[in-house]
Amino acid sequence: MRRLLTTVTALGLMAGGAWAADDVTLQLKWVTQAQFAGYFVAKDQGFYEEEDLNVTILPGGPDIAPTQVIAGGGADVTVEWMPAALAAREKGLPLVNIAQPFKSSGMMLTCLKENGVASPEDFKGKTLGVWFFGNEYPFLSWMAHLGIPTEGGADGVEVLKQGFNVDPLLQKQAACISTMTYNEYWQVIDAGISPDDLVTFKYQDEGVATMEDGLYVLEDKLADPEFEDKMVRFVRASMKGWKWAEENPDEAAMIVLENDETGAQTENHQKRMMGEIAKLTAGSNGALDPADYERTVATLLAGGSDPVISKEPEGAWTHQITDKALQ
Repeated sequence: MRRLLTTVTALGLMAGGAWAADDVTLQLKWVTQAQFAGYFVAKDQGFYEEEDLNVTILPGGPDIAPTQVIAGGGADVTVEWMPAALAAREKGLPLVNIAQPFKSSGMMLTCLKENGVASPEDFKGKTLGVWFFGNEYPFLSWMAHLGIPTEGGADGVEVLKQGFNVDPLLQKQAACISTMTYNEYWQVIDAGISPDDLVTFKYQDEGVATMEDGLYVLEDKLADPEFEDKMVRFVRASMKGWKWAEENPDEAAMIVLENDETGAQTENHQKRMMGEIAKLTAGSNGALDPADYERTVATLLAGGSDPVISKEPEGAWTHQITDKALQ
């Protein structure tokens, strides 16, 4: 009788969904930091568990290309910037945006005033630090939009391939460098440079912002009802995590710190970062805004003789997941 009851209990647990959660692997675009707080919060607060999901979060880094990871089957879903995703799609990797937690862009150029840059027109003849590995696309589109060549010369700009640091500005190798509102800008400040000595140009304010930190999957996976169902639950739980992080930024930053296995992050930096990240996720319920997508595509197509994408993409985003996740 005892053995029978045990068997019945086990079957009941299996029927109730408590036997084994569905596995989901998420590949981040960069290292563990508050830029991805919503996902760490969703895991820490049990939001994924409530959706019967076992989520593995893989940190990124300078040697990790999210598009390559998902192409190779190393992740179910990845965080990526739309320029890189659309460029990859045009080259044959069928990435699809299924959710867009970030409403605004955090990308900008940060310049030292002493270098004589007061407006974009002053970029001409200057050296500008630019990130590559897919992060160069918004910059190249902006320069094309301004009609400024990127091959140097008095009427163009010299592009310095910038590492993921602020050294070129501090060492006077570049007049301006690429920064994010939530990260590298504050590294410049922490290096002892006053905000009054800086000029910043936000892509969002310049009308050339492209979509950042969306969630992408491979298109053929969406035809699988089981995969679709997992993504619906994943997006629903993730957005709960993001809104919790917006409302509790300091607590969210501490959750990120607890997940930083490198020990490289600091409490002050992560709390400051989370405060800035909350400004970028504010206004998004997770569903992509078609107007934001159209602006991104228009910016990327405006690349002169060398556009990021050569034609209007088809099928690059869907509300298939968010329509069900956000009911």
